Amino acid sequence: MNSISIDRALTQQDFHDFAALSGDDNPIHVDPEFSARTRFGRTVSHGMLLYTVLRGLIDRILPGATQISQNLLFPAPTYADELMRFSAEVVRMDGDTVTVAIDCRRVVDDVVTCSGHSVLQRGST
Repeated sequence: MNSISIDRALTQQDFHDFAALSGDDNPIHVDPEFSARTRFGRTVSHGMLLYTVLRGLIDRILPGATQISQNLLFPAPTYADELMRFSAEVVRMDGDTVTVAIDCRRVVDDVVTCSGHSVLQRGST
């Protein structure tokens, strides 16, 4: 398998759970009242919460691989309860080093909210 995608909606409870786990309790993620007064108008996902879903996909393509680096951009917000498509695709293999393109986009309008790539080292199995 060289690519995979899943559709998933993250909930406000997911934002709260990730905030508790990560220690990132910025009100833009967890306080709907505060967030309503920002340019976003509502809470937005943590970028690393998006990446945890993407990293899970990578692990399905390359089980046991060790991450060497990641490069991510967040060009648009990801809101709670919006159906998102998370995708990962192997775009380069150089020996045991593999580059995987990743992105997250809103299903309703195809707007990319997270994109980038991860470089991984395949383990010897």
